Amino acid sequence: MENFNMSKHTSFYAVGLSYKKADAQIRGKFSLDSKAKSTLLMQAEAEGIESLIVTSTCNRTEIYGFANHPYELIKLLCENSQGSVPEFQEVAYIYKNQDAISHMFRVGTGLDSQILGDFEIISQIKTAFAESKSNGLVNAFLERLVNSVIQASKKIKTDTEISSGATSVSFASVQYIIRNVEDISNKNILLFGTGKIGRNTCENLVKHTKHQQITLINRTKDKAEKLAQKLDLVVKDYADLQLELQKADVVVVATGAQNPTIDKTILNLKKPLLILDLSIPKNVHENVKEVEGVTLIHLDHLSQMTDETLENRKLHIPAAEAIIEEIKEEFSAWAKNRKFAPTIQALKEKLNSIKEGELNVQRKKLSNFDEQQAELISNRIIQKITNHFVNHLKDGDSMDEGIEWIEKVFQLEQEKSFF
Repeated sequence: MENFNMSKHTSFYAVGLSYKKADAQIRGKFSLDSKAKSTLLMQAEAEGIESLIVTSTCNRTEIYGFANHPYELIKLLCENSQGSVPEFQEVAYIYKNQDAISHMFRVGTGLDSQILGDFEIISQIKTAFAESKSNGLVNAFLERLVNSVIQASKKIKTDTEISSGATSVSFASVQYIIRNVEDISNKNILLFGTGKIGRNTCENLVKHTKHQQITLINRTKDKAEKLAQKLDLVVKDYADLQLELQKADVVVVATGAQNPTIDKTILNLKKPLLILDLSIPKNVHENVKEVEGVTLIHLDHLSQMTDETLENRKLHIPAAEAIIEEIKEEFSAWAKNRKFAPTIQALKEKLNSIKEGELNVQRKKLSNFDEQQAELISNRIIQKITNHFVNHLKDGDSMDEGIEWIEKVFQLEQEKSFF
């Protein structure tokens, strides 16, 4: 396993938690809003972290970056979220070097998504990359890796059918509504929250139910109005939320609030109500279940739905994995070359220094010294020697040991931060 290090002491890590072991409540504790992510990046820079990106979605929160020890990254996450280190240890994963690289490829290509083939995560990785780059927290290694993951995601999406059929959290919620609410076209639907998931859900509702009786509410009204204008829907003020809840038959909640915005105290119902909470952290308090006629469904329940579309997608996993391996090998070859390049450059400079010393001696000793011929021969010898070392480092089992041996034998001094 290659140690893709920034120095002799740092390694590349992926630390985080996901839907696989962490339920919605725990994921909510570790979720990071825009302000928290920004603060985390500033703290990382202040603490000497050279390169990292951080993502936080409804299904996972992760940090990819270089550190002396993974705890440096875990500390950043826990200090900028509501989660604690003991809670993190209960559900977390820590991947190092090649395993961390492989994990990012699987996440970014939808193979690790809560709903197989859901490619929404790649846009989150792109956003995280842009945020880190604007803060000066992206090195050549991480930039090349992210671009390789984006390349793999695009190729899998175009060359396989793993994303065929409209399956995502938003689509799954609409399917649930269609299957469980009779006469849906005549029911009142309220969508609370018009972020990315809210917008996607709304568009799917209109598309698959041919439904016009959808009301939108968002804390920032102009965002809701833009979506309503596009889809020809009704917008209400945030102050009207309690009244609109009484009118609704179905409520879809997809806000970015850090605490529940709907609980039993604002439900004064005269008819059954289905609530779908697509938010992380949860935005609907569990106590709404105490209200007669209320059914509460969270996105974790929706992701457990399996249908023909998902079963068909599983058939394309081997093809997707083959694409990942191909692009991952290209990245690894690049990373290897980047890793030993400074050592080879330092070796060339050392050999050239030896050459110049010896040529100076010969210039003084020989009256008919052929400067041009001596330069040509010695340069060719140096090139052949360095080529041998390059081939050894490329083909050897342990590049780290090889680099260390060359540096020791030739007493090379060079800057260790080479990505």
